[in-house]
Amino acid sequence: MSPIEILNQFNSCYLKIQAIAQDENWLLLIADKKIDPEAATHLGDVLHYLTEAMGCVEEIVEIKFNQESEV
Repeated sequence: MSPIEILNQFNSCYLKIQAIAQDENWLLLIADKKIDPEAATHLGDVLHYLTEAMGCVEEIVEIKFNQESEV
């Protein structure tokens, strides 16, 4: 898998997880305390760390893009 493909996969995962975090049913589960309230924190952590990983891969993609455009 190329760096751009990895970045695209991370982005896809991020969007799906973000949709869950904003989903009314997810928010109701937390509000009604049907699941551990820490679940919201954990989901936020996942989004944070996924963003950090995406940033690292973006650097590689930018370097590769710049190298290819110089040729």
